[in-house]
Amino acid sequence: MLTGLSIRNLVLIEALDLSFGSGLTALTGETGAGKSILLESLGLALGGRSDARFVRRGADRASVSASFEIDRRHPAGTVLAEQGLEGHDGELILRRILGADGRSRAFVNDQPVSVSLLRSIGSALAEIHGQFDQAGLLDTANHRQMLDNFGGHLRDLAAVADAWERLTAARDALDRAERDAEEARRDEDYLRHVHGELCELAPAADEEETLASERARLANSGKLIEAAHEAIAAIGPESRTDEALGAAARALEKAAALAPDLLQPAVAALDRATIELGEVYSATVELAARADAEPERLETIDDRLAALRDAARKHRCEVGQLPFLLDRIAQRLASIDDSSGALAEVRRLADEADLAYRSAARTLGKARRAAADALDAAVARELPPLKLDRARFVTRVSPLDDRKASANGLDRIAFEVATTPGAEPGPIGRIASGGELARIMLALKVVLAQDDGPGTVIFDEVDSGVGGATAAAVGERLVRLGAQAQVLVVTHSPQVAARAQQHWRVTRTDRDDSAAASVSLLDANQRQEEIARMLSGAAVTDEARAAATALMATGS
Repeated sequence: MLTGLSIRNLVLIEALDLSFGSGLTALTGETGAGKSILLESLGLALGGRSDARFVRRGADRASVSASFEIDRRHPAGTVLAEQGLEGHDGELILRRILGADGRSRAFVNDQPVSVSLLRSIGSALAEIHGQFDQAGLLDTANHRQMLDNFGGHLRDLAAVADAWERLTAARDALDRAERDAEEARRDEDYLRHVHGELCELAPAADEEETLASERARLANSGKLIEAAHEAIAAIGPESRTDEALGAAARALEKAAALAPDLLQPAVAALDRATIELGEVYSATVELAARADAEPERLETIDDRLAALRDAARKHRCEVGQLPFLLDRIAQRLASIDDSSGALAEVRRLADEADLAYRSAARTLGKARRAAADALDAAVARELPPLKLDRARFVTRVSPLDDRKASANGLDRIAFEVATTPGAEPGPIGRIASGGELARIMLALKVVLAQDDGPGTVIFDEVDSGVGGATAAAVGERLVRLGAQAQVLVVTHSPQVAARAQQHWRVTRTDRDDSAAASVSLLDANQRQEEIARMLSGAAVTDEARAAATALMATGS
């Protein structure tokens, strides 16, 4: 709800501070007094267009601040949270500063923001409806949400949004699968060639390390043979080592009887030495024979290592990664061979998601058509008292092209109107005149009034061109709308002004070189005098005052 408006140096207004209450507030005054300036000021604070001409003559800048009271669930609070702005503690102050050079700055709770963000927040707080400024009504992008709010389609909308999310994911998966299959088909010949080469090579895990170790041994086979022959010469038959061991054994055997306990360990050790010496000799002879018999093995290992390393360079990987590369290529070839089945499964899932989305969209569409009939009937009941009895309001629900499908369903929603009998309904902006447009907007707002909509609705001369019973009907509907939201109306109609809970009068004072506008809150007696002026013109008569009293009594 709008609680306050503070204006400085804007056109005719030098300094003005207003406080607003709930329900219906009327702003009245002579033509040219400056009522429209108040709406322009509020529009500026809500993120509307700016113009250097708004700055009061002689001032270097103008400023407007609008204070709003909101609860924590208000959509404007969500916008603030998404932008990382500080909490509002139940109050938002939108401020716009306009320089004489035409540049403007925007603030929310004294935090600088962009004008576009100010406009987003402002649109969640208030709507301004003038005879020729019916953006909310003329913009068909808003009609769908209006109808869905009226019909209470939250659950059906959620189902469609969920089905759309699943369909989008399924289509993305299908696109990826088709791209992968196409890429695999393009690479199939190459993959089969590489697979054949690697299968023929048959790389094994850790093979390079094993071969390198064996090659190092074989590369030193000459030194091994030389060492083996030296050892053979040292302990072989020609070295007389056996004779020395035999002589030692015989010497110990002769003295064995003299001290068997002392000599027995020596005899046993000598026996072991004879056996182990024989084993050393046999192993050395075998070493010499093997090292001398495997010169061709070194060449085989060198060839194998060269083949493995060439393959690794070709495929830009380490030798140890070749077995894994072979496995991956085998898997890709297997997927190609099985691609028709896998791709068919992905297509099946996408088709199922499409069917589920269309089913949810049809359910929502059916609910929308039913809500459209109910909305048309409700608006039709509001039009005759507003001097629109010849008008026909139609909510058009038509199917969208599949390419325009979205989380909001497959329906295009458009409000249309025919103002003459027998005429085909068409877009409201092209069919209705300015006054008709404002009254159609009022009828719609009364029917569509929602607790979660903007808390403040402003009408600029919604009663233009009507009087008497029609003006009274306009006032009655404004009061009804004021029970759902705060309503401000700029009016020339005494029937409308008489129904307001709060009444402001705008007056203009002309000076020699300038003019100024002021606004005053009227008490009961002042209201009677203002409504009497609206009834009779410049000369207020006792009859006009009596009529004003009667209107106020009817309005209360």
